[in-house]
Amino acid sequence: MTVSRRQVLKTLALAPAAWTVPASLARHAFAKAAPAGGALEFKVRHYETCLDNARWHPLSVGARARVEEYLDYKERVAWTKPDLIDELQKNVKQQFARLIGAETGEIAYVNSTTAGETMFVSSLGLPDNDCNIVTDGLHFEGSLYLYGALQKQGMDVRVVRPDKHWRIDLKDMERVIDHKTRLVAVSQVSFINGFQHDLKALCELAHSRGALVYVDAVQAVGAIPVDVKESGVDAMGSASYKWLMGDFGLGFLYVRQSVIPRLRRTLFGYRQLNAFDYHAFPDDPAGPYPASWSQHDDASGFFEIGTYSNATLAALSHSLPAILALGPATIQRHAQRLIAKVQREVPRLGYPSMTPADAGSPIATFLVKDSVSLDRKLRAAGLDVFVGEGRMRISPSIYNTDDDIERLLEALA
Repeated sequence: MTVSRRQVLKTLALAPAAWTVPASLARHAFAKAAPAGGALEFKVRHYETCLDNARWHPLSVGARARVEEYLDYKERVAWTKPDLIDELQKNVKQQFARLIGAETGEIAYVNSTTAGETMFVSSLGLPDNDCNIVTDGLHFEGSLYLYGALQKQGMDVRVVRPDKHWRIDLKDMERVIDHKTRLVAVSQVSFINGFQHDLKALCELAHSRGALVYVDAVQAVGAIPVDVKESGVDAMGSASYKWLMGDFGLGFLYVRQSVIPRLRRTLFGYRQLNAFDYHAFPDDPAGPYPASWSQHDDASGFFEIGTYSNATLAALSHSLPAILALGPATIQRHAQRLIAKVQREVPRLGYPSMTPADAGSPIATFLVKDSVSLDRKLRAAGLDVFVGEGRMRISPSIYNTDDDIERLLEALA
């Protein structure tokens, strides 16, 4: 007797929605410890089949528990040393630095990836009519708006188009990067189609012509291995709410220490201060009125301004150690196994791929003719997949399984 895909899915739909460790991760030591610590437990599976993790990643049970611990702390308002927030800020920054191969002093907290990129661009003294910026058409839309706005202010901005295979060809970048290029700005993994730059080759090219390289890594960090020293990038930004499995309101900006002395201070906030002394009140030491100060000479001294989301810090205090323990390479291999199946099967159903087969990212995008109808169809089937603007983007994570991909293929068929 032959069992159809539809019959299998009907059986799965009736099964309990309890979370299970994906088979490709089951042998990993961290996965075996997951039920006790909740490190890999995601309740999203009780509600829908989510294959849209590139939008924002669901919180794990463990991360939510850390947020609740923080809220309990905030509710009590019992301040004692060591302060919980101080500890979270220090530890989370150290863990993120470890994740990308950086020194802690090269990391600054920012509010978002876009905030970090905007701050870094401003610190380079841009716009400047004596130089140019190079970016590409697969960079983030907010970034293209930034560089488009600078272009309207007179900046020479050069945007490289993707080729017919939806790649950004390094040779096309080479044609427009010259000795007047101040900055090359790209997404390591494109949110459009998952294309991934060869960062080492791009940085070698840019540096040979005196340019700095900024990388938006929000679709990369946590999902694939990232090493800023090995690649040679000068600055890199990321938020917390995607593959770092945190929440909104907190991001990271990496700036290579050797680059920091070349930057202009364009932002000022109390978190940049190494010391601050008043000279205005009784018993204050003598000094210039009303105060004197010194600043940190690391990334925080240039880019940190004010307050950031402490609840997100709490979530990251769980998710970052979990990602480090599991390993980005393991996470990437699991996603790539599912992506390979999607790349093989979805075009056969009439949806041409616009993601290079060797992208190596957790994103696969396909062209669609009727986005509205397809979106309605997938939602009716309990599938959360991005569909819009003539594209369908599928982005599985560590909790997704072969069964999830089968549900998607059944709905598309």
